[in-house]
Amino acid sequence: MKKILDYFSIDGAVGGNQEWFSNLVMYMGGCAAATACDCCIYLALRRGMTRLYPYDIHELTRQDYVDFSMKMKPYLKPRVNGVNKLYLFTEGFGNYLRDVGETHLKMEEFLGTKSAVEAEKLMKEQIDHGYPVPYLMLKHQKKEYEDFVWHWFLCYGYEERQEGLWITVATYGEESSFLLRDLWDTGFEEKGGLIRLWAE
Repeated sequence: MKKILDYFSIDGAVGGNQEWFSNLVMYMGGCAAATACDCCIYLALRRGMTRLYPYDIHELTRQDYVDFSMKMKPYLKPRVNGVNKLYLFTEGFGNYLRDVGETHLKMEEFLGTKSAVEAEKLMKEQIDHGYPVPYLMLKHQKKEYEDFVWHWFLCYGYEERQEGLWITVATYGEESSFLLRDLWDTGFEEKGGLIRLWAE
């Protein structure tokens, strides 16, 4: 079983790219804001939630994306320890939703202390229902994930393989795939987690 959402690209990039940000603070620590921006663009483009994106949703450009990130910055402002708690994301993004008048989109925090089996179930349900999944990873014991440490990124697909559920994620304008069970088992006590999105 495989399901990949009809994602978007900007100037050849998969989604947006934090490395486009000229603002140094955002370039270094704007991953939460970038993830929220990518959510907004996807939901505006594919779910009709046009209030979420203030520019032309049918003519996505790199400059508009950078400008949009600066609108999102006050809500998910980079800070010393980063947006390192799920509630910081739901509160900040929730304030953005309120300010743009999007009352239908709801969020729920899914803590990284839950089991990998539960995470797989949520991931499949969300993508099956047409929603990408914001993912926060803090530390990880495996070096192969070092580019994803202390980082927010967006999941938009999955594939069930013999060894388990693989997820497709976008960050830094690129697509990557990971075995979710392996990614989830960080080896550290301090956990990140997922955000469940749905519309009422």
